[in-house]
Amino acid sequence: MIELTIYNYLKDKMSVPVFMEHQKNEPEKFVIFEKTSSSKKNHTYSVTIAFQSYAKSMYEAAKLNDELKKTVENMIELDDIAFVKLNSDYNFTDTTTKKYRYQAIFDIKY
Repeated sequence: MIELTIYNYLKDKMSVPVFMEHQKNEPEKFVIFEKTSSSKKNHTYSVTIAFQSYAKSMYEAAKLNDELKKTVENMIELDDIAFVKLNSDYNFTDTTTKKYRYQAIFDIKY
């Protein structure tokens, strides 16, 4: 399961907690991610993953997003990962909850 591979890698490499779903008592800074799509071609799997970096300010969310992008790009060092590409990243502040966040979308083949 690619989500578990990503989770374990980020948990070990990121400076903040990483979750696959929202928690009851979330820290000030954290990363959450989810698979948004997947496919398979010639025995190779592809997924698109949305990573959201939360922080107490826009600046801190942008800094955390930068750390996240570098860390995800370094996942290519894993034997299970064949390809990592940043699709896009942008300010994704949640206007409903007033929480600052950035979102980075990655395409990953494994």
